[in-house]
Amino acid sequence: MSVLYWLESIRNPFLDALMQFFTLFGEELLFIVLALTVFWCVDKREGYYLLFVGFFGTILNQFLKLLYRIPRPWVKDPTFQPVDSAVGGATGYSFPSGHTQNVTGTLGGIARWSKRTGVRVLCVVVLLLTAFSRMYLGVHTPLDVGVSLAIGVVLVFVFYPIVRKAAENPKYMAVLLGIMAALSFAFVLYANLWAAPAQGAEALENLREGQKNSYSLFGALLGFCVAYPLERRFIRFAEKSVWWVQVLKVVGGLVGLLIIKEGLKLVFSAVGFTWLGTNAIRYFAVVLFAALVWPLVFPYLNRLASGRNAK
Repeated sequence: MSVLYWLESIRNPFLDALMQFFTLFGEELLFIVLALTVFWCVDKREGYYLLFVGFFGTILNQFLKLLYRIPRPWVKDPTFQPVDSAVGGATGYSFPSGHTQNVTGTLGGIARWSKRTGVRVLCVVVLLLTAFSRMYLGVHTPLDVGVSLAIGVVLVFVFYPIVRKAAENPKYMAVLLGIMAALSFAFVLYANLWAAPAQGAEALENLREGQKNSYSLFGALLGFCVAYPLERRFIRFAEKSVWWVQVLKVVGGLVGLLIIKEGLKLVFSAVGFTWLGTNAIRYFAVVLFAALVWPLVFPYLNRLASGRNAK
């Protein structure tokens, strides 16, 4: 806590705003945007790599949160004050840092896959600043951030050769997807059946957050298990295209994802179906759309681009 108290002493409005900006790179939304942009527009193999690192890292991160149940810094020490604007996004237990895990897996994965020195340097600088922002904002301790950073780096390097090999061998990829789905299901069982019972309102909320995330991960991985063989056999979309088609692919795809994700949430709420397992259904549908349905549009966009170039 001494490091956090020192960081609290140097806070000012400019640094608060700057660190709040960098912490956005650890949000789930940015992970989805970057991973799917790479998947749709750059290289499917790299997209799978980022998704595998992200999913496995999240499973491990959420498991450790429920296993150790370490509260946030301001809960452990009521005299400590985090930056108010950061508290709303700091859900669940403190250890380890989910934002640091996300940004290390995403930007670290891009840096490992890319051959461009400038891209690598930029990714590393941003991920380190994002990790630092979690401590500056007072929502994580150095231990929370350091462990997540270490786990993320290990996963980035461990998964790199595995996914490259799997990308060349569909059977190997199927096995990898099956293993990931099995691990995710094991986490669902742990979070909902075997995790230590919560005591107190805050502990109950943290437990529910972990349970909700367990269903979301399981649904997403099941979606990839279904979508991968179908996309490889029947669709085989091309990632490259002219710039405006790439923009349409990303913008249209993200809008579609948002409609499905939030639309299903509204439907379940309207009919009174509030079971946490609905998150598995929502994320299963989201992944099917992203990996299987939306790519069906790409050939039409490419033909439209070819027609314009011919004029």
